[in-house]
Amino acid sequence: MVAVFVSHIYGIPLGVTEYILIVLVSVISSIGVAGVPGPASISTTVVLTAVGLPLEGLALVVAVESLIDMGRTAVNATGTTVTSVLVAQAEGELDRDVFNSNDNDELELSPA
Repeated sequence: MVAVFVSHIYGIPLGVTEYILIVLVSVISSIGVAGVPGPASISTTVVLTAVGLPLEGLALVVAVESLIDMGRTAVNATGTTVTSVLVAQAEGELDRDVFNSNDNDELELSPA
């Protein structure tokens, strides 16, 4: 989305080839980014460079990037949790009574 925004701000038209390149480079560069909050702007520089857009356009979105990143991280964490529950249920490993209980068990810590 940042690449499309930057292209519109700078008046650089994007064709079908550029859109396909944006998708491919975004997927490849985001493989290691999904679980770590913060480095999305680094992967954005890779996408902007690959398409030939000016890196200065990234400065236009840096101010709101932290808000977007918090949402992106929340979606990733929620997706991981839901997927774990669904897989556990499919494999018969999910104990619904324990999962739905409201008991707050105390964690026993051994002395160090």
